Amino acid sequence: MRIASSLLSPRFALTAGVAAAMLASVAVFPATAAGPFAEFPGSWSGTGKIRVQGQGPERLRCKANYRPRGSSERQIDLQLSCDSDSYKFDLVGQFDVDDDNKLSGRWSENSRNVGGTAIGSVKGNRMQIHIESSAFSANLNMTTKGKSQKISFDAHGGGQVVDSSITLNR
Repeated sequence: MRIASSLLSPRFALTAGVAAAMLASVAVFPATAAGPFAEFPGSWSGTGKIRVQGQGPERLRCKANYRPRGSSERQIDLQLSCDSDSYKFDLVGQFDVDDDNKLSGRWSENSRNVGGTAIGSVKGNRMQIHIESSAFSANLNMTTKGKSQKISFDAHGGGQVVDSSITLNR
Protein backbone atom coordinates (compact mmCIF):
# COMPACT_ATOMS: atom_id res chain seq x y z
CA MET A 1 0.00 0.00 0.00
CA ARG A 2 1.62 3.25 -1.08
CA ILE A 3 0.03 5.52 1.58
CA ALA A 4 0.88 3.14 4.43
CA SER A 5 4.50 2.79 3.33
CA SER A 6 4.93 6.58 3.14
CA LEU A 7 3.60 6.91 6.70
CA LEU A 8 6.19 4.43 7.96
CA SER A 9 9.19 5.97 6.22
CA PRO A 10 12.06 7.62 8.14
CA ARG A 11 11.25 10.84 6.27
CA PHE A 12 7.69 10.78 7.62
CA ALA A 13 8.95 10.23 11.18
CA LEU A 14 11.32 13.17 10.75
CA THR A 15 8.54 15.41 9.41
CA ALA A 16 6.15 14.28 12.13
CA GLY A 17 8.68 15.07 14.83
CA VAL A 18 9.27 18.57 13.52
CA ALA A 19 5.52 19.05 13.21
CA ALA A 20 5.12 18.04 16.85
CA ALA A 21 7.63 20.58 18.01
CA MET A 22 6.18 23.38 15.96
CA LEU A 23 2.62 22.66 17.02
CA ALA A 24 3.64 23.07 20.61
CA SER A 25 4.89 26.54 19.90
CA VAL A 26 1.38 27.86 19.31
CA ALA A 27 0.41 28.10 22.98
CA VAL A 28 3.41 28.41 25.26
CA PHE A 29 4.00 31.71 26.99
CA PRO A 30 3.06 33.13 30.36
CA ALA A 31 -0.67 33.53 30.91
CA THR A 32 -2.01 37.07 30.91
CA ALA A 33 -5.37 38.65 31.68
CA ALA A 34 -6.00 38.54 27.94
CA GLY A 35 -6.31 35.23 26.13
CA PRO A 36 -3.24 33.00 25.86
CA PHE A 37 -2.68 33.95 22.20
CA ALA A 38 -2.95 37.73 22.74
CA GLU A 39 0.69 38.48 21.88
CA PHE A 40 1.35 35.59 19.53
CA PRO A 41 0.17 36.75 16.08
CA GLY A 42 2.80 37.56 13.51
CA SER A 43 5.93 36.07 12.00
CA TRP A 44 8.54 33.97 13.81
CA SER A 45 11.67 32.27 12.49
CA GLY A 46 14.41 30.07 13.81
CA THR A 47 16.81 27.21 13.48
CA GLY A 48 17.46 23.91 15.15
CA LYS A 49 18.80 20.42 14.75
CA ILE A 50 17.00 17.18 14.16
CA ARG A 51 18.39 13.66 14.55
CA VAL A 52 16.93 10.42 13.30
CA GLN A 53 18.24 7.42 15.23
CA GLY A 54 21.28 6.02 13.45
CA GLN A 55 21.92 9.18 11.39
CA GLY A 56 23.81 12.40 11.95
CA PRO A 57 22.09 15.64 12.98
CA GLU A 58 20.67 17.92 10.33
CA ARG A 59 20.18 21.70 10.58
CA LEU A 60 16.62 23.04 10.25
CA ARG A 61 15.47 26.48 9.10
CA CYS A 62 11.87 27.39 9.96
CA LYS A 63 9.39 30.23 9.40
CA ALA A 64 6.02 30.43 11.13
CA ASN A 65 3.05 32.75 10.88
CA TYR A 66 0.31 32.86 13.54
CA ARG A 67 -3.15 34.37 12.92
CA PRO A 68 -5.77 34.80 15.66
CA ARG A 69 -9.26 33.36 15.18
CA GLY A 70 -12.24 34.99 16.83
CA SER A 71 -12.04 37.70 19.46
CA SER A 72 -11.35 35.63 22.60
CA GLU A 73 -7.56 35.41 22.05
CA ARG A 74 -7.87 31.68 22.82
CA GLN A 75 -7.82 30.42 19.23
CA ILE A 76 -5.06 30.65 16.66
CA ASP A 77 -4.14 29.35 13.22
CA LEU A 78 -0.58 28.28 12.41
CA GLN A 79 1.18 28.15 9.06
CA LEU A 80 4.71 26.72 9.21
CA SER A 81 7.41 25.93 6.68
CA CYS A 82 10.67 24.16 7.60
CA ASP A 83 13.49 22.85 5.49
CA SER A 84 16.88 21.24 5.74
CA ASP A 85 19.37 20.15 3.11
CA SER A 86 17.32 17.02 2.35
CA TYR A 87 13.62 17.95 2.62
CA LYS A 88 10.94 20.58 3.04
CA PHE A 89 7.45 20.48 4.55
CA ASP A 90 4.44 22.78 4.98
CA LEU A 91 2.24 22.51 8.04
CA VAL A 92 -1.08 24.15 8.94
CA GLY A 93 -3.03 23.88 12.19
CA GLN A 94 -5.90 25.27 14.23
CA PHE A 95 -5.55 25.37 18.03
CA ASP A 96 -7.62 26.35 21.07
CA VAL A 97 -6.79 26.85 24.75
CA ASP A 98 -9.61 26.56 27.30
CA ASP A 99 -10.03 28.47 30.57
CA ASP A 100 -8.01 25.79 32.40
CA ASN A 101 -5.06 26.28 30.00
CA LYS A 102 -5.63 22.94 28.26
CA LEU A 103 -4.65 22.96 24.58
CA SER A 104 -6.42 21.02 21.86
CA GLY A 105 -6.17 21.16 18.12
CA ARG A 106 -5.77 19.59 14.71
CA TRP A 107 -2.91 19.80 12.24
CA SER A 108 -2.06 18.63 8.74
CA GLU A 109 1.07 18.42 6.63
CA ASN A 110 -0.16 19.20 3.14
CA SER A 111 2.64 17.81 0.96
CA ARG A 112 2.37 14.34 2.56
CA ASN A 113 -1.40 14.32 3.12
CA VAL A 114 -1.14 13.42 6.83
CA GLY A 115 -2.58 15.00 9.96
CA GLY A 116 -3.61 14.39 13.53
CA THR A 117 -4.53 15.80 16.91
CA ALA A 118 -2.72 17.74 19.64
CA ILE A 119 -3.43 17.94 23.38
CA GLY A 120 -1.44 19.60 26.10
CA SER A 121 -1.26 21.89 29.10
CA VAL A 122 0.28 25.29 29.77
CA LYS A 123 1.92 26.05 33.13
CA GLY A 124 3.55 29.46 33.33
CA ASN A 125 6.14 29.72 30.57
CA ARG A 126 6.29 25.93 30.03
CA MET A 127 4.20 23.55 28.01
CA GLN A 128 3.93 19.80 27.78
CA ILE A 129 2.17 18.42 24.73
CA HIS A 130 1.32 15.09 23.13
CA ILE A 131 0.52 14.78 19.44
CA GLU A 132 -0.45 11.78 17.42
CA SER A 133 -1.68 10.49 14.11
CA SER A 134 -2.39 6.97 12.95
CA ALA A 135 1.33 6.38 12.31
CA PHE A 136 3.26 8.02 15.17
CA SER A 137 3.20 9.84 18.50
CA ALA A 138 5.42 12.52 20.00
CA ASN A 139 5.97 14.19 23.36
CA LEU A 140 7.57 17.55 23.73
CA ASN A 141 8.50 20.29 26.15
CA MET A 142 8.71 23.96 25.42
CA THR A 143 9.85 27.01 27.35
CA THR A 144 9.16 30.58 26.25
CA LYS A 145 11.13 33.57 27.55
CA GLY A 146 10.39 36.94 26.02
CA LYS A 147 10.53 36.64 22.26
CA SER A 148 12.29 33.26 22.20
CA GLN A 149 10.85 29.75 22.30
CA LYS A 150 12.98 26.66 22.99
CA ILE A 151 11.45 23.36 21.96
CA SER A 152 12.67 19.79 22.50
CA PHE A 153 10.85 16.64 21.48
CA ASP A 154 11.06 12.96 20.79
CA ALA A 155 8.86 11.19 18.27
CA HIS A 156 8.27 7.48 17.69
CA GLY A 157 6.74 5.98 14.60
CA GLY A 158 7.48 3.98 11.52
CA GLY A 159 10.27 2.15 13.33
CA GLN A 160 12.14 5.43 13.86
CA VAL A 161 13.05 7.53 16.90
CA VAL A 162 13.52 11.25 16.20
CA ASP A 163 14.96 13.83 18.63
CA SER A 164 15.11 17.54 17.99
CA SER A 165 15.73 20.96 19.48
CA ILE A 166 14.50 24.18 17.85
CA THR A 167 14.63 27.85 18.80
CA LEU A 168 12.13 30.31 17.31
CA ASN A 169 12.52 34.07 17.64
CA ARG A 170 10.14 36.89 16.95
